[in-house]
Amino acid sequence: MTEVVMHGIILAVGLILPLGAQNIFVFNQGALHPRFIPALPVVITAALCDTLLIFAAVGGVSLAVQSLHWLTPFIYGAGAVFLTVMGRQILRGGTAGEQAAVLPPKEQVAYALSVSLLNPHALMDTVGVIGTSSLQYGAAERWAFAAAAAGVSWLWFMGLSAAGRALGKADPSGRLVRLLNIFSALLLWGMAGYMAWQLWAELAV
Repeated sequence: MTEVVMHGIILAVGLILPLGAQNIFVFNQGALHPRFIPALPVVITAALCDTLLIFAAVGGVSLAVQSLHWLTPFIYGAGAVFLTVMGRQILRGGTAGEQAAVLPPKEQVAYALSVSLLNPHALMDTVGVIGTSSLQYGAAERWAFAAAAAGVSWLWFMGLSAAGRALGKADPSGRLVRLLNIFSALLLWGMAGYMAWQLWAELAV
């Protein structure tokens, strides 16, 4: 069982570390809020969404998704649009100062839901990678594998928000945060372009 848990942890770390829309949003919220507590709605929502996706994937969604051949081009197309819009939103945050810091909890949750459940990379990572990797284990081992992977998400998002808050304190002018937002927007647009290219490749076959 220890090997199963370690496999879940290592796989989750490898998938969650790369910079993406979800990580960017959690970090930015931590940086822009004056205290850690007001950013907790974002952290909890993102972690709960990851937990839901992981347990659903391990519970059998991966097998169902693999039989839907039309779903891959749909995810690429929706992902390109989603990442383009998110890049624009983040870029507005990079030029609008502290606008994101005054979002009420309901809006924080809504944004966190969008970058977690509508993010094609999150869906492909959890359903395509974690779900498929769990198939090699028995029933009890699969749920231990899922719990370990979900635990990584909770710790990661809490640490990411805290790191953002530390940057916010170290940079009272907000200059570094604005530069980070601009870089993040460009990165997301690059990812959107890649997904649009993948969609074209799928449709050209």
